[in-house]
Amino acid sequence: MPLTFTAAHSSRISKARPKKISLKRAASTPFPKLNQRKPIQRSQSKPEIAEDDDDDLFQDHLDDVGLVACLATDLSLRDVVQTMKYIRSHMFDDIPERSGMNSTRTAEVLNFRRLLPPIVTNVHVHALIKSPTLVEREIAELTSAGLLRKIVVPGRGVGRSSISDALVLIEDWERLVKEAKDLGFDLIDKYVQQLQTTSLSPTITRGVFDGAEASQLMRAGFLSALSQSLNSANVFSRPMDGSSGTLTSIASISRATSRSMTGVGGEGAVHETGSGSSAGLGTSKPQESHFPNIPGAISTRNIGDLQLALPSTGAFLKLLNEARVHLLSILSKSKFKEAPLYLLRERWDGGVETADQALKSSNYGRSFAAILPGRTRKWKHFYGLRFDWVLEECAGAGLVEVFETGSVGRGVRAV
Repeated sequence: MPLTFTAAHSSRISKARPKKISLKRAASTPFPKLNQRKPIQRSQSKPEIAEDDDDDLFQDHLDDVGLVACLATDLSLRDVVQTMKYIRSHMFDDIPERSGMNSTRTAEVLNFRRLLPPIVTNVHVHALIKSPTLVEREIAELTSAGLLRKIVVPGRGVGRSSISDALVLIEDWERLVKEAKDLGFDLIDKYVQQLQTTSLSPTITRGVFDGAEASQLMRAGFLSALSQSLNSANVFSRPMDGSSGTLTSIASISRATSRSMTGVGGEGAVHETGSGSSAGLGTSKPQESHFPNIPGAISTRNIGDLQLALPSTGAFLKLLNEARVHLLSILSKSKFKEAPLYLLRERWDGGVETADQALKSSNYGRSFAAILPGRTRKWKHFYGLRFDWVLEECAGAGLVEVFETGSVGRGVRAV
């Protein structure tokens, strides 16, 4: 069979193909053939990461070898007075050289510490002394001898977290009164005499101080009224107080009869809160001062018994309550509500830089620097409150337990 080839089967002849019409616009860049990528979508600002919004604190379950009965690290603590002085002197950490705080903030921290009253809670003393019976017996003897005074703090917390009793040495109380600049020498001597003679009684009668003396002591913070019908705000009010400085509470109103005067707070409820007028309210009149010549005088018309007080007590109770809540919140991030003591201490301190890290950061730049103390919650909100101090408070109040693990040192467990 002859082999014949035609031009149609030759590979050298090809038919013209129609050109594809491109609908793409010409690139405006002078380098159209280079690979191009879409720009990465970046957020305008990075969200702030909270100090405690991390993963779980501790995932494993710790071995419990035995509970720690006493948290005292100083074996020389023997009596209540020595223990109280130790607790007060070890309440705050010293301000580090690299604190990250300016001079204004440093002054605020130091002034806050200086103005705190010399108060120690009863449970804190129990956490450092093994024998509870010995502690209570010695407190009773010191109170009877006029060397110690117990302060009752009602309505602070619920159950075991409540701050019920606090202790203060009479010598520290007298020192604060004598350092007050707004009080006269005669009034100071009269107050100190009452402080020494009424060590067993939480109240004093109204006739001990006249109106002018009571007003001066109230403004200085050394006297308070049991009936809170005052027009001055309380720094750390009870949760059930309807309005600050009055007895118009939700609990008393809810128990009153419907459509009665007591159900709306009483006859003089409007004027006790410092508002309204006397028109149309019968005999109710605004409170007037018995000594109008004294500027800023407080009315004592409806004041009954009085009780001795210390300035800035509310600030101390607020700091103590918030510190307890914060330590328990850190433990709640653990799976079993427990964590090693060293890890809990590190979390309380906020992961601040050590001395070696500070040396590296000064020699090699900021890349090695850790968090400065002034940026942590410990210094922002708690003014440098020590971890050991807060742990002893929580352990004495029965909020946490400290136990030996046998492997990683001591552990802390929320109760």
